[in-house]
Amino acid sequence: MHPTLTRSLRLVGLLEAGRQVELRLRMRQQRSLPDALIIGAQKCGTSSLHYYLTQHSGVIAPLRKEVHYFDLNFERGTKWYRAHFGRLGASGTNLDSSPYYLFHPLVAQRARALLPDARLIALLRDPVRRAYSHYWHERDKGREQLSFEDALAAEPERVARAGERLAAGEIRASRDHQHFSYLARGRYAEQLERWLALYPPQQLLVLRFEALVQDPLGVLNQTLAFLGLPPMSEARLEPRNTRQYPAMDPATTERLRAYFEPESRRLEALLGQPRGW
Repeated sequence: MHPTLTRSLRLVGLLEAGRQVELRLRMRQQRSLPDALIIGAQKCGTSSLHYYLTQHSGVIAPLRKEVHYFDLNFERGTKWYRAHFGRLGASGTNLDSSPYYLFHPLVAQRARALLPDARLIALLRDPVRRAYSHYWHERDKGREQLSFEDALAAEPERVARAGERLAAGEIRASRDHQHFSYLARGRYAEQLERWLALYPPQQLLVLRFEALVQDPLGVLNQTLAFLGLPPMSEARLEPRNTRQYPAMDPATTERLRAYFEPESRRLEALLGQPRGW
């Protein structure tokens, strides 16, 4: 599908979701909170897994895939958040999939305060490939004008101070932090540590993008088991949000491999299992 048409359809979907939220708020319907969060990471298969999961009869899809309550819409309050999910008391697992949750410095504590029993699902990917995919996502959206190498060089100035200000509550949102964090989002261990400081490890499922690509039905059923739902024997397993882009410069690839190697070892130590890439 042409990118312009895809963006137009997505905008129509968001407008309709917003209309439905306002309608539910006016009707004062009693709505559930989510039982499970796909917290990220971005460009690691979160859209695909969300699409697969919401085909299950026991999963209740939100009005829109990325509600972004705990990061971008927190000031809207819990009534607005609840309006995205199923009716209170209805059978099924309500799902919120917002891949900025893993990286945003305040989301873990906000989620823990409201959803202490939530099941958390994190998807990780070779951080070099994740960074490059993220970069082309931003280029396609028209937000990034720099070359990949220049964007990497600019990242510390763009992102680090913004992250500090978000964590301190000095600002409510940062375009740079959300969109230009190509390297920082691949430092998975420091992000997972923030969540594991607040949630017990048995409430967190860590999956690999590479495994999802290789065996989507197997990973889907692994996730369903984690959510306490029966497996599926078949599903529509077309990947979502894929794109083609030029090959990365080999010198840049080598440099990023060296950059992320200590981070990957830290992740292996945290999870007690191989990185998977």
